[in-house]
Amino acid sequence: MNIRSLTRGDGVVIGAAVLLLIASFLDIYSIDGAPDSAEIPSLWGSGSVVLGVVLAGVIGAALVVVNRAMPQPKKVAGLDLGQFGIAFTVFAAWCALGSIFDPAGAFDNDGGLDNIGAGIGLILALVATLVMAAAAVATPLLPALKGTLIPAARPAAPQPYGGQPQGGYGYPGAQQQPYGGQPGPAFGGQPQPGQPQPGQPQAPQQAQAQPAGDFSPFWFAVPVPRPLFAEDGSPTPIAELAPGTWYLAVEQRGANLVAQTQDGRRGVLQDTSGIQRG
Repeated sequence: MNIRSLTRGDGVVIGAAVLLLIASFLDIYSIDGAPDSAEIPSLWGSGSVVLGVVLAGVIGAALVVVNRAMPQPKKVAGLDLGQFGIAFTVFAAWCALGSIFDPAGAFDNDGGLDNIGAGIGLILALVATLVMAAAAVATPLLPALKGTLIPAARPAAPQPYGGQPQGGYGYPGAQQQPYGGQPGPAFGGQPQPGQPQPGQPQAPQQAQAQPAGDFSPFWFAVPVPRPLFAEDGSPTPIAELAPGTWYLAVEQRGANLVAQTQDGRRGVLQDTSGIQRG
């Protein structure tokens, strides 16, 4: 599971679930003129409210968040867990709304207690489930909610093409550690200070590796998963860039970027909106 793939909308869902749990321990109804010593049950005192509001809301929030954090969505009966989670949150909000109109349940009908109203716990539960359902439904639709909840950690310093950020993932051209020896110049790497130049023919090759124009390679991270297309213009993606991972932009092509993945594949990133530069 990758928590860096969680969005701002998922953060709202998590916060609403916490508020719902807090509300479940507060009064389910209030009685006008009742003494302070009167014992009023919490939401856990009503089975219908616990099942239809509290548990349904918490389970729905958990399904939404877990589905987002998984590398591949899990499907049940053709629907992924996120869709089941959204359905649970909407159901919880609907049950909370119904409980507001009848907070005391059978007590109001049998005992004729007309002075009974919704308690603070039930009111907060309604607010929490409404916010939870709205965030779960609107996250895939609103760009403001699709942004990354936990931004990707920045590398120590931007490095030129052929290097890698600290704790990187072995791009071609990175320095290699010889077995049993000190770090030395590997294929496509840079010589260590104080070591002789590996050969004059290397200079033209390094010059050719630099892109033309004023563009300088840089590290970047995407806010949401985005496809990487082949450089030959094929419409089929060759990879998917995931939030929380740094990629190297090696070339600018109009509004698009040519990026390199962890395994050395290169492709065109067509949607560069909201990317985070290293």
